[in-house]
Amino acid sequence: MIKIGIVGGTGYTGVELIRLLAKHPQAKLTAITSRKEDGLPVAEMFPSLRGWVDLAFSDPASADLKQCDVVFFATPNGIAMQQARELLDAGVRVIDLAADYRIKDIPTWEKWYGMQHASPELVAEAVYGLPEVNREQIKGARLVANPGCYPTAVQLGFLPLVEQGLVDVGHLIADAKSGVSGAGRKAEVHSLLAEAGDNFKAYGVPGHRHLPEISQGLTRIAGKQVGLTFVPHLTPMIRGIHATLYARLNSTAAVDLQTLYQQRYADEAFVDVLPAGSHPETRSVRGANVCRIAVHRPQGGDTVVVLSAIDNLVKGAAGQAVQNMNIMFGLDEQAGLDVVPLLP
Repeated sequence: MIKIGIVGGTGYTGVELIRLLAKHPQAKLTAITSRKEDGLPVAEMFPSLRGWVDLAFSDPASADLKQCDVVFFATPNGIAMQQARELLDAGVRVIDLAADYRIKDIPTWEKWYGMQHASPELVAEAVYGLPEVNREQIKGARLVANPGCYPTAVQLGFLPLVEQGLVDVGHLIADAKSGVSGAGRKAEVHSLLAEAGDNFKAYGVPGHRHLPEISQGLTRIAGKQVGLTFVPHLTPMIRGIHATLYARLNSTAAVDLQTLYQQRYADEAFVDVLPAGSHPETRSVRGANVCRIAVHRPQGGDTVVVLSAIDNLVKGAAGQAVQNMNIMFGLDEQAGLDVVPLLP
């Protein structure tokens, strides 16, 4: 059994990690930390876990995380970078669900996240945990930077087009919508029911923290700098991300985009390419570690429209983190993730 620690178990990604790992056949939850909730039974805070998890939250200072095989950081940005070195030196593998190790250029990270990086020497070692791109590197990784939710949906949607050089990478557009849980489990006015319900709005148009992460990934795939316009929106739902992606073909010659996508993801258990003409829905992925994709070429023109839908808390966070753990420890990649989406 793999001994697992979770730092920051009281947020939405934390409880999602616990939910998935509680039924994982090779996982043993050993420590779930929360400084504020030290001593509180996990199932008391999250009644859905009653009968599945009998641990209590423990203070990070007293939790023996060095005895774990892997530690997940489901914490705000800036926490993992302060604690990862000590765990790695003790032989513990680390998966960070925040953004501390996602961006390779330190000045860029510090600009977008507004703080000095505490362990820049680890950034080069960290493997970006998008399995559909970096599976081989993830296998041997000590430190994995779990991708963000928007970056997962956008990169998986654009990936086949950019890999094959079929589109003008200088003018990519990602129009993405997210449920309110993407803002985290904290009291803020904009996420109150009376504020977010029955409402729809864009935000972060001048620049969003996920922009440099998406650009970095697509630039690496393209082999040259990409130009990306990324506009996120907040929708009145709890879970889900829907990304509508636009790209212009380099040639007007006939291209079988449907076959391209089906072949690229044929061996990917967690990417579902829908039949031609389909429109993925966020509710079709709720609670599951899957990205559903549909590719369109409206009126047979030179613009490709890709629709990409994920659950921001699962494939966009906790589920992908468990997927990465499975790869790191040589397990069946689908272990603990064989979840049927919830409907309605």
